[in-house]
Formats: sequence, structure tokens, C-alpha cells
Amino acid sequence: MRAIIGEDEAIVRLDLKEILTSAGYEVVGETGRGDEAVRLAQETRPDLAILDVKMPGLTGIQAAREITRDTQVAVIVLTAFSQRELIEEARDAGVAAYLVKPFRRDELLSALDSVLANCREEWAIDAEVASFASSATAAEDKITTRRVVDEAKAKLIAEGRLSEQEAFSFIQRTAMHTRTRMREIARQVIEGTLSP
Repeated sequence: MRAIIGEDEAIVRLDLKEILTSAGYEVVGETGRGDEAVRLAQETRPDLAILDVKMPGLTGIQAAREITRDTQVAVIVLTAFSQRELIEEARDAGVAAYLVKPFRRDELLSALDSVLANCREEWAIDAEVASFASSATAAEDKITTRRVVDEAKAKLIAEGRLSEQEAFSFIQRTAMHTRTRMREIARQVIEGTLSP
């Protein structure tokens, strides 16, 4: 997994880089400026961007909006504040999650695993909807697909067969293998006519 870091405090940036590299991430860029984080994301095409809310050039939320506009990048914002308006603004800017500083190593890595898994699911559903639905029905189709897939995942998890990530992977792989929509595979799982 390739990552960029946008954090204006050098010591925090160094700590983030150490945590990421020790966990197997490749840090392909780091900066203390929001505008520079956008440039790094455009040049390096990372899977993940970790951005501080308060940076010179652009804020982390402004940078997130720019980064997620044209590319599929999981963005986590770091903040010293836990304000409702900030959370809503971050969500609207395409931020997948936020962490309140100071954070612990295990807390960060756990959040990254969850965020990346959720983003991969969203991107897979977006790709499927884009290939099957017209632009007029895409939003509704995505909501329906997400609801049915989540219900099928819950059934697979409840039956004790798979983790959440394994459940989604089963649905996605089966859909690709059978050239069927994930939504249809999920319905078969819910109806009990398909299982791993």
C-alpha cells in the first residue's frame, strides 16, 4: 500500500512515517503543506493519504476535496479537535475517517485497516453501478446495491463463516467469476441458495 503524509508538525510526520513503514506501507511522499499534499497525490497516485486538518497552503479538508475529486484515495484526517461541523465538512470532502490527536500506533493501524477495506468496497460498488446503471439511476442503484450487499455480509458473518472483509471478497469474486452483479450474488446469499 502506497501512502502520502500531509502534516505540518515534523515530529508527528516522522512518527507517522515510522508507523506506516513498520506496518508494511510504502510512504511515497510527505509534506507539511496542504497544497503540496495535493500535488504529491496527483504525482504518486497513493492508496492512502493521511492529512492534518491545519496546514499552510490548504487545510487538510480542502486538500482532501482536491485529492478525492479525480482519484480513488482513502483519506484520513488528523485533528486535535472533535467538532461536529468539522466532521460533517470532512465527510462532504471525501474523507473516509478522522482521528483525534494524540493517537496510538495500534489505533492508527486499526483505523487504516477499516478505512481501506470500506473504501475498496465503495469503489467496487461504484465501478459496478457505473457499468450497469444510467447516470439518472446510479445513486438509487448504489444505495440498493450497498443495502443488499451489507445484508448478505451480515448473514455470512452471523453464520460464523467469514469475517466482514472475507464476506465482501466472496461476494465480489463470485460476481466476477459468474459475470453477475454483486447485488444478485448478495440476494442469493440472503435467500440461502449460495454460500462459500
